[in-house]
Amino acid sequence: MQQRNPGNRRPTGTDGSDFSYRMVVDNRYTKVAKGKSTLSKVLVIQAVVLLVGVVDILFTYLKKEPLDALVTVSSSITAISIIVGDLGRKRSRVNFLKFYMAAASIGIIGSIASIIQSNLLLKVIHDPSNWETEKVGLLKVAFVSIGLFAQIFSITTTTSLIRNMSPPKRAS
Repeated sequence: MQQRNPGNRRPTGTDGSDFSYRMVVDNRYTKVAKGKSTLSKVLVIQAVVLLVGVVDILFTYLKKEPLDALVTVSSSITAISIIVGDLGRKRSRVNFLKFYMAAASIGIIGSIASIIQSNLLLKVIHDPSNWETEKVGLLKVAFVSIGLFAQIFSITTTTSLIRNMSPPKRAS
């Protein structure tokens, strides 16, 4: 084959039938790219849910009401996990992604525990007239539910991403 001429698209001496000798991107690399894209969207959803939780903490603080320690700690853990998860996604760090999965799971479990502890749903179920007075609390329940579904989806996405990022095992 001859050298490429700057004006030609294809080197002289080929008829295009040499495609079988060209390099092909391995399927797992495309899966990693799709997984990173999906994970970035899930991280944005989790950040929005966290932002709503932080705004609720801020309003509670401004009303001079006592802060729920469980909510504050779980929000802090979730914020740290989102930052670490984004770093792991950008830099392809498996250990960061594993830490993200564990910390984000602990954060959402803490949020769920604080809602269960508040007995908010039981109050509304027993007396539906409380619905108007407990709108903010029910909104909090809705956002924690969205966060739970996002966390479940992020675990499956991150697990798939870690599996595809790791080099394949060689048989001995």
